[in-house]
Amino acid sequence: MPDGGATILHADLDAFYASVEQLLDPALRGRPIAVGGGPTGGVVLAASYEAKARGVQGGMPGWRAARLCPELRFVRGHFGEYQRLGDAVMAVLADITPIVERISIDEAFCDVSGATHLFGPPDVIGALIRRRVREQVGLPISVGAARTKHLAKIASQVAKPDGLVVVAPGTEREFLDPLPVGLIWGVGPVNTQRLADRGIRTIGQLAQTPSAAVERILGEAVGRKLSAMAHDEDPRRVATAHRARSVGAQSALGRRAPERAEVRAVLAHLADRVSRRMRAQDRAGRTVTVRVRFAGMRSVTRSRTLSAPVATTLTLTEVAESLVWSAIDDAPGTEITLLAVSVSHLADQRAIQLELDLAPHEPWRPGSSTGAARRAVDGSMDRIRTRFGGDAVGYLPAMLGREGAVPDAFRELAEHDL
Repeated sequence: MPDGGATILHADLDAFYASVEQLLDPALRGRPIAVGGGPTGGVVLAASYEAKARGVQGGMPGWRAARLCPELRFVRGHFGEYQRLGDAVMAVLADITPIVERISIDEAFCDVSGATHLFGPPDVIGALIRRRVREQVGLPISVGAARTKHLAKIASQVAKPDGLVVVAPGTEREFLDPLPVGLIWGVGPVNTQRLADRGIRTIGQLAQTPSAAVERILGEAVGRKLSAMAHDEDPRRVATAHRARSVGAQSALGRRAPERAEVRAVLAHLADRVSRRMRAQDRAGRTVTVRVRFAGMRSVTRSRTLSAPVATTLTLTEVAESLVWSAIDDAPGTEITLLAVSVSHLADQRAIQLELDLAPHEPWRPGSSTGAARRAVDGSMDRIRTRFGGDAVGYLPAMLGREGAVPDAFRELAEHDL
């Protein structure tokens, strides 16, 4: 932990996409609005606090949101403005400290241990950040300060909306113990319910539960991690730069029965987005992971590690499709609500050594004739898209998978490497 107190800050813009729309159109201020979706279909991408108070949430079908809040106003979204204003906020943070770790378009960690002699203690710096962002950018932002990244992020969530919470050294347990376990970074509804079923509802109760018992409930890796966080054990420092360990994308589907053509279209679209991001960085990955979320919020994950790293759209689509159907076939008759694809074990891929086709069971290998042909097609499409735009060309299933989906521009802003 850094010396000098609660010098790790987590700054998080409040209801960012909806707040930007209200900034751009003053007529929307104080009104319940939803970015994306519509009263007859589509998915809500983000909701204002006025809409959240009526039960509207991101990822909700538009028709359901309209039913919950009849006066809800749907807006399309200004993706270029999201990027511009998000960058402007990061510039405010960088003007206070050079140690800024941006983890998404609208949130970042800051280490202000070297800035206290210029601006004052962490609570003064947090207030300064909030004031400058409001004055220079026009958006509300919440800030949490603590001695660890994990605790600073929890503090910023407690501070919402538009607030500041500083957890002074020595008061960590007093602050954490009464809070719900769902505020811990990475704890979703499923794990929250699993813990609640065993009487564990607060972070204090989780901290009092032996780690071995938590591991039996949630699995070894997740249980160990959450037990450590409940005890505020987080040695991570604020990192100004890092290479991605994985690249992923996901698509919410509402509730629908899985059909081959539709599943393939969605997976092709996801694989196209993931592979394009890898190729843009001259990277490829060996482990393909899919996640299928079923009705009732139950999720199933499947992975496959390949013998060579890949970054071609068709190969990633085929591998993802086989993994997804292995998960769906284990739960026949169940509706699906979300599909996700990610690639990990990334490596640089600047040159490909051609191979003899001696492995007929792996025709996708990058150096094989099939793999080389797929890479050439992807390269041609990447060049066309660079010149004429992302929608200029694409594989047919991937283009079909875009119909009714969240706009790519929004997803590219919202997603970040894991």
